Amino acid sequence: MILKRKEKTSILLKIPKNLPSLTAAYQLSQKASQLGFDWPDLSGVLKKMDEELGEFREALSLRNRRRIAEEMGDLLFVLVNVGRFLGIDPEEALKGTLDKFCARFQYIETSLRRAGKTVQESNLKEMDRLWNEAKKSKKNLKRG
Repeated sequence: MILKRKEKTSILLKIPKNLPSLTAAYQLSQKASQLGFDWPDLSGVLKKMDEELGEFREALSLRNRRRIAEEMGDLLFVLVNVGRFLGIDPEEALKGTLDKFCARFQYIETSLRRAGKTVQESNLKEMDRLWNEAKKSKKNLKRG
């Protein structure tokens, strides 16, 4: 009798490859956690985040583009894990930040236009001042 050996594939490979990277990272880390590969608590993840940030800074100092990209990916992945521990979906968190960024930048553009200027005619100091105004604004700034 010939026994057929069943191919065993990683449970992690069942995550669809066409997902946005942050969503895939979230799902991969969830699966790994379900299999027992996880930190016991948030403090462990935060410690890992500090470690990854240090490695990212080191890669920056070495000016090694490949290593910088690798360390940036590691840092993003550990941030996804921080979100997972806190029950925060990274796609939603980033989308919220993008909306906020766009609204604040539109505030800069509108304010400069009212002053008869364009963004190109402004400087970083002026735009930073307007950015801080937008942050303090009571207006419900929306991306649109």
